[in-house]
Amino acid sequence: MISLEETFAAARGEGRGVLVGYLPSGGAPDEAFTAMVAAGADVVEVGLPYSDPVLDGPVIQRAVERALAAGTTPAHVLRTVEAVAGTGVPVLVMTYWNPVEQYGVERFAADLAAAGGAGMITPDLTPEEAGPWLAAADKHGLDPVFLVAPSSTDTRLARIAALCRGFVYAASVMGVTGARERTSAAAPVLVRRVRAVTDLPVGVGLGVSSGDQAAEVAGYADAVIVGSAFVRAVLDAPGGQAGAPAAVGALAAELAAGVRRPHRAA
Repeated sequence: MISLEETFAAARGEGRGVLVGYLPSGGAPDEAFTAMVAAGADVVEVGLPYSDPVLDGPVIQRAVERALAAGTTPAHVLRTVEAVAGTGVPVLVMTYWNPVEQYGVERFAADLAAAGGAGMITPDLTPEEAGPWLAAADKHGLDPVFLVAPSSTDTRLARIAALCRGFVYAASVMGVTGARERTSAAAPVLVRRVRAVTDLPVGVGLGVSSGDQAAEVAGYADAVIVGSAFVRAVLDAPGGQAGAPAAVGALAAELAAGVRRPHRAA
């Protein structure tokens, strides 16, 4: 498995963006994750289902509810991580902080590393409360990824970026997740502000659902992060779960072609 740093360096050398795809464990079969990679996703986010997903829109909430109803636990999530890590791409867990705290921070970090995970995205963990996770991540060689938003002050951007490894996650809109007809006009400004305070790659998430949108975002950001569109592909797949891998693979191929359009300087 290559690291996030190596993944971004390779894409930069090819003059293209990185495609990061999200699905919740238990809300899609593991074959959907691996189909995503086979079709061109560079990094995979495995969602840890949580009963109070306050930042998630209705599409992801539906999938998370289905996963919880099926009995998905952190142990299931770690098995998904292991399955996807076997493809060779970096795998991150995307999770609210409460389930990790309940599991045990040190224990979760150790088990995530043992499963082949590259790191973790923690959307509701603030820098002020991140000490135990940062210590555990350092110990087990995991990359902590935090979110910034258009409302973040420059001082806040610098503080959050200083805690990140791998990349900084720029939430391009205020509000919950969900695919949108147009990408956010605030996103390019936010990316420029983040780049003013860190040399880390910047990934833009929230709203991308098509190859054209992926190409647009890859024109100014280092990574295009797609979640709700992949989840919708699973939920609407012909044949249900059995058809999910093909639906996810088709969307991933379109998005991967978008981030690979020749519009970036190598």
